[in-house]
Amino acid sequence: MERSRWLALTVLCAAMMMIILDGTIVTVALPTIQRDLGFSASGLAWVVNAYLIAFGGLLLLAGRLGDLIGGKRIFIGGLIVFTAASLLCGFSISQPMLITARFIQGTGGALASAVSLGMIIRLFPEPRARSTALGAYSFTGAGGASVGLVLGGVLTQALSWRWIFFVNVPIGIAAIVAGWLLLTDEPGIGLKAGVDAVGAVLVTAGLMAGVYGIVETAGHGWASARTLGTFAAAVILLTAFGIRQQRARTPLLPLRIFRSRNVSGANAVQALTVAAAFGFQVLIPQYMQRVLGYGPAAAGLGMLPSAIVIGALSVGLSARLIARFGLRTMVIAGLAPIVAGFALLTRLPAAGSYPLHLLPTMLLIGGFGLAFPAIITLAMSAASAEDAGVASGLVNTTQQVGAALGVAVLSTLAASRTSHLLASGRPAAEALTGGYHVAFAVGATLAAAALLLAAILLRPAHSSSGDSGDSGDSGDTGDSGDSGDTGDTGERPSNAVTSSSRNPGSASTSTSSPGRSRTSSLIGTS
Repeated sequence: MERSRWLALTVLCAAMMMIILDGTIVTVALPTIQRDLGFSASGLAWVVNAYLIAFGGLLLLAGRLGDLIGGKRIFIGGLIVFTAASLLCGFSISQPMLITARFIQGTGGALASAVSLGMIIRLFPEPRARSTALGAYSFTGAGGASVGLVLGGVLTQALSWRWIFFVNVPIGIAAIVAGWLLLTDEPGIGLKAGVDAVGAVLVTAGLMAGVYGIVETAGHGWASARTLGTFAAAVILLTAFGIRQQRARTPLLPLRIFRSRNVSGANAVQALTVAAAFGFQVLIPQYMQRVLGYGPAAAGLGMLPSAIVIGALSVGLSARLIARFGLRTMVIAGLAPIVAGFALLTRLPAAGSYPLHLLPTMLLIGGFGLAFPAIITLAMSAASAEDAGVASGLVNTTQQVGAALGVAVLSTLAASRTSHLLASGRPAAEALTGGYHVAFAVGATLAAAALLLAAILLRPAHSSSGDSGDSGDSGDTGDSGDSGDTGDTGERPSNAVTSSSRNPGSASTSTSSPGRSRTSSLIGTS
């Protein structure tokens, strides 16, 4: 059983890396796709936007469906849709065909990724094992994004842009088969528990409108009537969704999840951190290609040091450091070098040197390897067994919205500043670098805001119970004073009866009280 659950984690991480990789692998192939299928500049953006809108809009609904009918079924179904759509993307012979296939691909990606965190939570109820598992999961994000840049350039140059989609097919089939054999078939709480159809429509439409508004700012500007109207529609829909969740008998997103200060704070910190991270992920390769003259593959390889550091920290060290110092401390410790790294980028010269000007930042950005596992653990800390799927969907939603917002804001600011400098007669390389300076300054501000929020909102526990052999203030991991947040530290109330020894696949602890019982997740470190 011990071996099988780590193999199951491998399946979940491999599938997630494939889905995340697909978000960046396309970017380096866009010029070739534009030439082969005759896309206009505005039409080409929809190769990316169609995927983002479907993915970001369906995460919450997909997570709740996982709670109702079982995470394994939604995960496998999502992989089937994603793999089939990847094949359709590769065979696309027209613009509408490729855009439609990308929308379907985003739908499959949302189904699979929305339930993955919830499944990890159920697989690993023990705090130390869970920290290790979430560290591996966090690495798939950074690793998948970096590998996508390298692999996209190599496949496009050596074969064809179609192979950036075809490569998903054998990986997807292997993940489907392995997932079917290895993942536990959790039955879910059943459709009889109720599906909030009205809430599902409101939140899906609201999120899609919000993501659509963000990704379209590049073509229409932030102050255009179209952009403002789209954002207004998104706000109205999401406000109506919030009201609906307060009144619904079986809400799609139970608001009790937000009673935990650590959960609300971690999701806010994550959105800001991911906004900075994805802006970095998009703009640094552009700087290397447009200013330093690197090719796509070389630019992708230039991103690997940050991925290596993130991997070493998130997979190799984060679990032990979290057990020693606590979740809150690791969030702050991981965000501090990220702020410093972005600050260095504001001084990039037009004739920069990779070892001198980029490599130090690549190493400092490795702080994500400490911050992300702790952030994700805190963001899932109020998830009961019944809510693990929707909590996982919420975490992925804040990631996706943060990523879309970060790329849109930073890219728009960089382009605006570059245009102004070109109009004033500055050389192209200097103008581009000046634009990136503004974007990276905003990225540093976002990371600093995340650091400040983490220090203010995330709260250490008032007491802790240490694992044998561990020392230190592991109480940093939780917020025992918040309602619904007993699990942040892995602490057990005095009347708690843990069931993990009887059911290793369970992620919950049943806590009995007179006349009722409730389930609270054991998240964090003890």
